[in-house]
Amino acid sequence: MAEITHARVFRIAAPIVISNATVPILGAVDTGVVGQLGAAAPIGAVGIGAVILASLYWIFGFLRMGTTGLVAQAHGQGDAGEVSAGLMRALIVAGLAGLGLIVLQGPLVWTAFQLASASVEVEALARDYLSIRIWGAPATISLYALTGWLIAQERTRAVLVVQLWMNGLNVALDLWFVLGLGWGVPGVAVATLISEVSGAALALWLARGAFAGGLWRARAIWERSRLAEMARVNTDIMIRSVLLQASFTAFLFLGAGQGDVTLAANQVLLQFLNITAYALDGFAFAAETLVGQAVGARSAPRLRRAARVATDWGVGGAALLGAVFWMAGPAIIDLMTTAPEVRDTARAFLPWMIVAPLIGIASWMLDGIFIGATLTREMRNAMLVSVAVYVGALVVLIPAFGNHGLWAALMVLNGVRGLTMARLYPRAEAKAGG
Repeated sequence: MAEITHARVFRIAAPIVISNATVPILGAVDTGVVGQLGAAAPIGAVGIGAVILASLYWIFGFLRMGTTGLVAQAHGQGDAGEVSAGLMRALIVAGLAGLGLIVLQGPLVWTAFQLASASVEVEALARDYLSIRIWGAPATISLYALTGWLIAQERTRAVLVVQLWMNGLNVALDLWFVLGLGWGVPGVAVATLISEVSGAALALWLARGAFAGGLWRARAIWERSRLAEMARVNTDIMIRSVLLQASFTAFLFLGAGQGDVTLAANQVLLQFLNITAYALDGFAFAAETLVGQAVGARSAPRLRRAARVATDWGVGGAALLGAVFWMAGPAIIDLMTTAPEVRDTARAFLPWMIVAPLIGIASWMLDGIFIGATLTREMRNAMLVSVAVYVGALVVLIPAFGNHGLWAALMVLNGVRGLTMARLYPRAEAKAGG
């Protein structure tokens, strides 16, 4: 197998970083296009509709991570048949999940609007938007599986190609359907639907090798031990992800209790965390791929090398981001809001953003290492411990320090995640035969 070098890690990570950078652009274009209609309701409808679908699709995000870990290990073993069968299993789950969302769209949308109240006009437009976009559910969820499969084999350039195609087509169709044809909110939905379906089709074409050459047989897909392993891995990841999402939701709700200005400032600062996640994801993905291959090859030295080299890049990126936030943070805040009181409040809490990448990098990189090694039970248990400590920190720190206490508790969550997983790291090397 090829040597694990800094150049190899960068080749895996760079396309993911670029791909992630295009994601916020699409949301801005969607908002900007409907904003040209001259009314507030279309903007709100597209926003709330996109959030509802993103929340539903997010439930199935485990397919991306689980597929990467399992397929990377099969790739490391040189088992081409299992590499293909792993994709087939993930696509079957994705297809069934997508069809389930289509069938259940009525009660799901009703429940969503019970939780997120909106005006009659916004709700009506959002329902139109959702009734169109929901038909792309099988394609969108399948993209999680296809992306994970491509990453497992270090084909991150293919992931970038799919992302650029989808986003570029979506922008072009947005402009044509909304501004050119005057379709309004349904035009945005149709543009996104077409881009998602075509993106899944492109990803399937890029993964066509999995369907050719007799590498797999139907009975391999339904092999009981493989199905059990897939179910275990994906269930653990889903529980871990639900706990993490609940922690951030609690942060948002508790921030709302600090007043409107503080809530707005926290929203601005959370964009710094989003930037951090987008920028550092590539190095965590590199760890997933290379660690998974090392486990498959039963080589603890390769796993150790993969973890170290990918983490070196992650730590370097975290330090760079911290420096950028320190020097350019006030200017970034000013770009995000024009309200003087929000600007001043955000600046008061900016130091937390400067240290956040360095505090969080251990947990992000160990997530990648554990996903590659499919130590998902350990990830789940570490998250359970971390959330318990986080709840305790919220109870103690918010009454004493207000919003500073809220941010400190979030840092505690990420810090404890890193510490608990670092303590369990030797299990990764043991799984690779070390």
